[in-house]
Amino acid sequence: MSKRHLQGIAFGTTSAVVTSMGMSVGLNAATASKATIVSGLLIVAIADNISDSLSIHVYQESEGLESRAAFRSTITNFLARLLATGTFVVLVIALPPAMMGPVLLGWGLVLLAALTYRVARARGVSVVSEIAKHIAVALLVVFVSRTIGAWIRAYLG
Repeated sequence: MSKRHLQGIAFGTTSAVVTSMGMSVGLNAATASKATIVSGLLIVAIADNISDSLSIHVYQESEGLESRAAFRSTITNFLARLLATGTFVVLVIALPPAMMGPVLLGWGLVLLAALTYRVARARGVSVVSEIAKHIAVALLVVFVSRTIGAWIRAYLG
């Protein structure tokens, strides 16, 4: 796998996993319905994904990357995000609401750790250190999202 493809997968998957964990845990804390959570995930999977993919594409072209390579990287990023978010959609549909938060959190952390492992090995850096840093940031996102969801439930629910 080329370095550009790994970058597209790394950015796309990381973004999708952390966003999906935060959104689903936050909406679940706000007692949103499964339909609302799935809708939010699918909107992010399409709208935000297209927006970010276009931004990455324009950035790569502005850096002088050959058009074909920029296009491949953009498509790789888009598909990685779509696939990663899709796994969360399937889990939300399949799980009872009481299990959703812990299972989605666990799934997201496993995906993030696996991706971080692959990137750290490719870079030749400490796998444990990289996984710890990335999981800490993801847990911060989840904590903030859950806090916002609980606040919304308490004051607007």
